[in-house]
Amino acid sequence: MATSVDTSRTEQILGPDADSLLRHECKTIPKSALLLPGPDYVDRAYAGSDRPTRVLTALQALMNHGRLAGTGYVSILPVDQGIEHSAGASFAANPMYFDPENIVKLAIEGGCNGVASTLGVLGSVARKYAHKIPFLLKVNHNEFLSYPPSYDQIRFANVKQAFEMGAMGVGATIYFGSEESKRQLQEVTEMFHQAHELGMFTVLWCYLRNPAFKKDGVNYEVSADLTGQANHMGVTIEADIIKQKQPENNGGYTAIGFGRTDPLVYDELTTDNPIDLTRWQVVNCYAGRIGLINSGGESKGDSDLAQAVRTAVINKRAGGMGLIVGRKAFQRPMTEGAALIRTIQDVYLSDQVTIA
Repeated sequence: MATSVDTSRTEQILGPDADSLLRHECKTIPKSALLLPGPDYVDRAYAGSDRPTRVLTALQALMNHGRLAGTGYVSILPVDQGIEHSAGASFAANPMYFDPENIVKLAIEGGCNGVASTLGVLGSVARKYAHKIPFLLKVNHNEFLSYPPSYDQIRFANVKQAFEMGAMGVGATIYFGSEESKRQLQEVTEMFHQAHELGMFTVLWCYLRNPAFKKDGVNYEVSADLTGQANHMGVTIEADIIKQKQPENNGGYTAIGFGRTDPLVYDELTTDNPIDLTRWQVVNCYAGRIGLINSGGESKGDSDLAQAVRTAVINKRAGGMGLIVGRKAFQRPMTEGAALIRTIQDVYLSDQVTIA
């Protein structure tokens, strides 16, 4: 069981937002309606499901690793940006991470539960590290070397390769709302079924991509209602963990004028508070029965730490199970990146940061 840490530094980092984020009480959907993270989360959330026993073993191994071991929360380092953003855009700021071993070393130094990356990255160091930290192999990617660029997730690896290298889990992305999403949905559900058969857990990057989701200067690809529905579709294909961007607004359905929703979603079940908006994402993950991790987002320099801690506080207080932070950590020296990761983990280690 992890030792609790004090919140004084968290409050200092949050600055003027500390009181509103740390004292907020969620009155939309109560925490009593959720299945919340905890030391016995695998038993409560997954053991009664149809997941094979070895999947439960893999999930428990993930949750028993790193600084957050025994809490039910997870901190994962994801580094697959070399494909989607180009290796130059990703690693020029810190060329040491062209060497895959340094990626894994950062995850270990940062006390992460696991490391998520590509077939090439993890495969190149698997014999040295797969038994030292849980591997999560990302099997599909959006590549931007083709011109003109397009938004699509294509397979770069297969599930058997993840199993053979000793990975504990597989990850995949679906761009919900895109023209290609129906094909991606069919591909990923087949891969997730195979991963479960082989005893690996599954993580779904539930992102939205459609130019029509941007209207009047507002990007509804990060609205609570649309991301919530993406989450609900993700848990439908038996993702064990959902990775989602934290909501920045709401009302995507009504602003764009498509699909079906209910006024109660906006009048009673959500507010403008970011914790309440993120709780709607958690609710759509079968009321917390499937864990929600939020992404840390792109690196913006000096504000990275404050943004990441803010995201972690919102995720935890909403009922989420952790954070997945990449660029904010690896686009800086290893000691600084590891320290940033540990500061984020302190939010989840603190019993003073409570569920709203």
